[in-house]
Amino acid sequence: MSRGSPERTLARKEEIIAACAELNERMSFKEITIKEIGAATSFTRTSIYNYFETKEEIFLALLQKEYELWVDSMDAVMAEKDVLSRDELAGTLARTLTDRPRLLRLLSMNLFDMEANSRPERLAEFKAAFGASLNAVSRMMEKYVPEMDETARQQFLYAFFPFIYGIYPYTSVTGKQKEAMKQAGIPYVYQSAYELTYLCLKKLLNGKER
Repeated sequence: MSRGSPERTLARKEEIIAACAELNERMSFKEITIKEIGAATSFTRTSIYNYFETKEEIFLALLQKEYELWVDSMDAVMAEKDVLSRDELAGTLARTLTDRPRLLRLLSMNLFDMEANSRPERLAEFKAAFGASLNAVSRMMEKYVPEMDETARQQFLYAFFPFIYGIYPYTSVTGKQKEAMKQAGIPYVYQSAYELTYLCLKKLLNGKER
């Protein structure tokens, strides 16, 4: 792999993204710095700037990868299953999404700041991955709910995708948050990410819970 080759560039980017992902398993977005990410790679911290200008660009690339993996899982379902009922589709979509906890966690972060602090070309790469996920869900709807017209599919997408940004904070509740809810007298029902997503999808697909 020659110095500066496309393969080397891709490998370096992948190493940086992987280091960021590993750090994010035990540190918050605010705690992670370029210095921390650099220390977790096999090359110098300053080399990171040859590939990413900001920490936000690295996180955006990580989120892009998670979107791409989600699309892969939806494509695998469509290649394997010819028919799914609406309830089966709700369960399948819920599973493909909640099988990616990192995606849900990243979506709960301040995406506005990530996008604002990324170069246009990096943002365009990310938006392409986001668009592919929209398209994959739409293709699942066309395949498994063919009676749903284009307008209804668009309405489904516009309801479902904003919803997924709130899955992680609603289902990953700390002990402190639970105690605060208790003291506030709020009778909150705690659900898993799968349960919450499945119920939402059933409502959207069926119009009412069965």
